[in-house]
Amino acid sequence: MQFDRLRLTGFKSFVEPAELGIAPGLTGVVGPNGCGKSNLLEALRWVMGESRPTAMRGGGMEDVIFSGTDGRAPRPFAEVQLLLDNSDRTAPAGLGAGDQIEVVRRITRDAGSAYRVDGRDVRARDVALLFADAATGAHSPALVRQGQIGELIAAKPRARRRVLEEAAGIGGLHQRRHEAELRLRAAEANLERLGDVIAGLASQLAALDRQARAAARYREIAAELRAAEGALLWRRWHDAAEAADAAEAALREALGAAGRAEAQAAARREARAAAEAGLPAAREEAAVAEAVLRRIEVAAEGIDARAAEAEAAARAAEAALSQVGKDEAREGALAGDARETAERLDAEAAGIEAAEAGQGDAEAEAAAAVRAAAAAQGAAEAEESAAAEAAARLVARVETAARADDAAKAAAAKAAAALEEARRALPPAEAAAAEAREAAGAARDASGAAGDAAGAAERALAAAEAEAAKARAEEEAARAARAAAEGALATLASEADALERIVARDAQGGGAIAGIEVAPGYERALAAALGDDLAAPLAEEGAGWRALPPLPGAAMAGEPLAARVEAPEALSRALGRVAVVGADEGAALQAALGPGERLVSREGDLWRWDGLAAPANEGSAAAAALERRARAAVLRSERADAEAEVAARRDAHEAASAALSAAAAAEADARRARAEAEDRRARALRDETRAQGAAELAASRLEARRLALTRLEEEARSAAAEATAAAASRAALPSAEGARDAAGAARTALDRARGEAAEARAALSSLEAEGAARRRRLSELRREAARWRGRLETAAARSADLARRRSAAEAALEAARGVPAKLAEERAALSDRLDESRGRRAAAAETTARAEDAARAAAEAERGAERAASDAREGRAAAATRAEAARAARLAAEARIAEEEAGPP
Repeated sequence: MQFDRLRLTGFKSFVEPAELGIAPGLTGVVGPNGCGKSNLLEALRWVMGESRPTAMRGGGMEDVIFSGTDGRAPRPFAEVQLLLDNSDRTAPAGLGAGDQIEVVRRITRDAGSAYRVDGRDVRARDVALLFADAATGAHSPALVRQGQIGELIAAKPRARRRVLEEAAGIGGLHQRRHEAELRLRAAEANLERLGDVIAGLASQLAALDRQARAAARYREIAAELRAAEGALLWRRWHDAAEAADAAEAALREALGAAGRAEAQAAARREARAAAEAGLPAAREEAAVAEAVLRRIEVAAEGIDARAAEAEAAARAAEAALSQVGKDEAREGALAGDARETAERLDAEAAGIEAAEAGQGDAEAEAAAAVRAAAAAQGAAEAEESAAAEAAARLVARVETAARADDAAKAAAAKAAAALEEARRALPPAEAAAAEAREAAGAARDASGAAGDAAGAAERALAAAEAEAAKARAEEEAARAARAAAEGALATLASEADALERIVARDAQGGGAIAGIEVAPGYERALAAALGDDLAAPLAEEGAGWRALPPLPGAAMAGEPLAARVEAPEALSRALGRVAVVGADEGAALQAALGPGERLVSREGDLWRWDGLAAPANEGSAAAAALERRARAAVLRSERADAEAEVAARRDAHEAASAALSAAAAAEADARRARAEAEDRRARALRDETRAQGAAELAASRLEARRLALTRLEEEARSAAAEATAAAASRAALPSAEGARDAAGAARTALDRARGEAAEARAALSSLEAEGAARRRRLSELRREAARWRGRLETAAARSADLARRRSAAEAALEAARGVPAKLAEERAALSDRLDESRGRRAAAAETTARAEDAARAAAEAERGAERAASDAREGRAAAATRAEAARAARLAAEARIAEEEAGPP
């Protein structure tokens, strides 16, 4: 591979772009220490794929980027370009198609490295293979760094071999071989893992097979169960639908009865309200008639008073007229008359006041009578309400006791029937429990036997697995030994083939060396003795080796070389004059050599008879060719041994593979047997569980029936006791007729108390009206007396007004004389009104009595209707509850049927 140019940008000390031309032949870079010579070598290694920061003399790969100085800013990236000569088109396909190949590596801070070949992004691996195919690369020994010469001199054979392989141009092949080996190892690991996975899948398959059979059986049982459940659900829905229809019909009937009872109760309430609505009007009419009568009576009394007043006014007017025209002397008589009048008025007022003095006591007595009558009425109402409530409560208790008695009798009969049924069902349950226990025992025995068989199968499987594991380990060891033997054979074969090709190429020259066989270790001695003469061919004529008779001579010191070499006859004279001595002996023995004689060492030293002494030559082509021929012979022997070893290892591996197959088959058979035993044990366990469950269920049913029998016996005794107690309680209750009679008597007393209260209120109203009339008259008398006394006091002043008073007296007399006639008319009219008011009061009292009777009858009817409506409402509520429960049961059954039809989610 020919490098043409190297370009650096931002790489270490090359902050500015720099280019180094590499001409054919030798290119040297000369400069003082620290000028960057080593950076060029590191740039070459770096662009060819070096990935170790330590090889770049840095702590991290980003250290190759120029980090800056006091006067220069750091660079963000570093880039190295390498131009390669590809005029012979030896680059791998896909990486170079032109006369030049441009390889670029660029590193950016915090972004990593990137490679490009001819402008295309490639992998670091592709770049490494490109240079490896050319027997070079980042780690090539051709790139000699400081101190590497000493390392090569002291290198181990493996390192030297690597140098030779790279020199031979097979470095890329080794790298590809390494990658192929890695892939093969990965494939082998994957195959092993695949075997483990297949084994695991086989066990899973067996388990899944058992589960599939169990699932099939489950589906069959589930189908039968779903059919049975469907029939049961339909039956439940049918019963629920019939119950719901019956409950709906009962609810409709109860609703109709409740509606009719409610309507009748409403009608009774309306009748009672209408009766009570007319009662206040009648009572008010009676009160108004009473008040009107009292007012008329008071008005009649006022007419009498007004008649008396009119008579007095007439008399006063006549007296005034009799005094008019008299002289001053009769003024005193008039004053006397005035005094008499005042005194008379005072006397009348005193009489009225005396009469008024007892008015308060009378009103108090009347008010007390009213309160007493009201209290009596309230007590009568309370007694009537208490009597009615007691009668209603007694009737309710009687009805409740009757219902309780009937219910207790029905419950006792039901409990007795259930007890008898439970007694009949107990013997079959005991027989079923005994059968279930026997079946559970048999299933338990079968399960134990299946468990023993499964344990034996498990132990057999464990033994088979141990044998299989042992066979697998032996097969793996045999496979590893075979792979190692085949690898060693492949290595020997590749080395032997390479050396055979080189030896064949050496033999193509036709020299005498082709017919020489040298003992191992004497190759350098032969090369030192004959040197390049070995390249001369064997020829009877012309240039080359010719067979001549041996020359006589004295025995030489050391070992004759001809004893270690098998060569053509033409070389016998030359080999007969050569002896092998130690490297430290040749110089001392050289002087004793005769003409044509030579001394050599096994290391390749030469001492010739003519005085020539030559040290061992490392680069002798003849020695290398002889060593290659010797090595090829050794490799042929080793290759034959390796092939025999590979054949033996192959046979051992095939035997181990056959043993592994047999062990695997035995393991599979044991695994199948274990699976079948496990299946049988699982079925036996299921049968045992089912039988045990059936036994437990039968035992629980038997125990439940026994407990139910005990409970039913207790319930029957309790129901009989409750029936006896209910009958006794019903018989102990008094009759309801007495309570109803007491309620009627209380209502009669209440009516009587109400009449007395009304009379007391009427008497109080009359007294109040009489007191009001007397107070009005007393007020008038006091005013009149005050006037007369004022007349007496102003008699002197009135003398001047006699004329006016005469006129007034005459007018008053005229008016007073007309008053009696008017009062007579008013008295006649008032008499008619008084008769009418008394008739009105009697009619109002009668109407009030009839209204109160109707109100009492309406209230009694309303209470009866309310009781009937309450019973109807209770029946309606019970019917609604039953209908709702029946509807809910039907909906639940329909929902369950829908769920079953829809199937599992």
